[in-house]
Amino acid sequence: MKLQMVGCSHLTASVEIRQQLAFQPDDLASALEDFRLRFPNTEAVVLSTCNRVEVYTAAEDEGVSPSHEDVVCFLAEFHNMKPEDILGALFEQSGEDAVRHLFYVAASLESMVIGESQILGQVKKAYEQATLLGSTGPLTHGVFQAALKAARLVATHTSIHQRRTSVPAVAIAELSKQIFERLDNKNILLIGAGEMAEETLEYIREEGGTSITVVNRSDSRSEELAQRWQCRPARWDRLLELLVEADLVVSTTSSSEPVVTFENFKQVESRRYQRPLAILDLAVPCDFDPLIGDLLGVYLYNIDDLKTVCQRNREDRQKEWPAAEKIIEAETRSFMADLHHRATAPTIRQLQESCAKLKAEELERLFNKVPNINDPCREEIEYAFDRFINKLLHPPLDSLRKEASDGTPHALLEALKRLFKLKD
Repeated sequence: MKLQMVGCSHLTASVEIRQQLAFQPDDLASALEDFRLRFPNTEAVVLSTCNRVEVYTAAEDEGVSPSHEDVVCFLAEFHNMKPEDILGALFEQSGEDAVRHLFYVAASLESMVIGESQILGQVKKAYEQATLLGSTGPLTHGVFQAALKAARLVATHTSIHQRRTSVPAVAIAELSKQIFERLDNKNILLIGAGEMAEETLEYIREEGGTSITVVNRSDSRSEELAQRWQCRPARWDRLLELLVEADLVVSTTSSSEPVVTFENFKQVESRRYQRPLAILDLAVPCDFDPLIGDLLGVYLYNIDDLKTVCQRNREDRQKEWPAAEKIIEAETRSFMADLHHRATAPTIRQLQESCAKLKAEELERLFNKVPNINDPCREEIEYAFDRFINKLLHPPLDSLRKEASDGTPHALLEALKRLFKLKD
């Protein structure tokens, strides 16, 4: 049997190459159908994200499994590219290395941001889509289910996923929670409507925030963002009014000057009656005058504060790497041992069945020669035959099982097949 991965990631290929090789959701069905037509006896799963494009293949018979070059040609032709243009960007892993690689990917140890949580869902979705489209089988079922299990063990037994490393994630999941126990009962004001604002909205929703108002200088941008995330859009001229009602403010504009000066905020302060206000200023340069943070009841964090926390969290994640790696290695060894045992099982079964058939034939010949033998004697003779066969088979089968556990059963397996003339 053969397990293989051919692909590229942010570690091996430029973003231009990754974008050219990426599969759109609508393309996946036709891609897998094309692959099945080329290699009908090969299972396949395609993992395509913004940071990686990987094709996992598996076949019981190595002779029908596609080679590295075959998969490169498939990718190139599907995306209307030349194989030589992408060959250098695509790397191959096979056997145990392919299994280990998938486990590392699922556990986010191969991610651009180590410990990010999205990749596990992406791996699971890729596997489920391939299953729905009929391109998976026993081998891919086994390796992907084992990968999901390994990733969950890493998440459970290490804190590598628990330390946020992006600025919006730290702002919402850590700093805002230091001030408020919960966000579902807080008025949240988001200033800005760009990429940073959208990422921030995702984390606000994850933490339970529901009462969210989006304000931006461009009404159309704020309305579009609010519609996507089921928030309330508001006009820019209502900014100070909205600050009066807010409990949490996240500001992400690209303004070259503060959008809220100290004088502006003084107009708001008296109307808030010293209610606590958390301001997470993610803008560069700052959207809020730093002096505002000196006012009573105001907790103002700027981008430098957040980056310090991000860096500390990255260092904490790195400390968790050895523990995560130990789990992955243990799960890889366990899966490969099971896989090798599975490879030896048909040969063991055939050998046992062959001996059982010979035993039945010889017992029939013996009992025909001595037809008057009583039942207790018959049972004793059958028992003796069974003991003889078991003792005869025990040394070779025990050696085969031990070599399977060590991951090297192939030579002995082939020898047994030849010696006992067993069919594949």
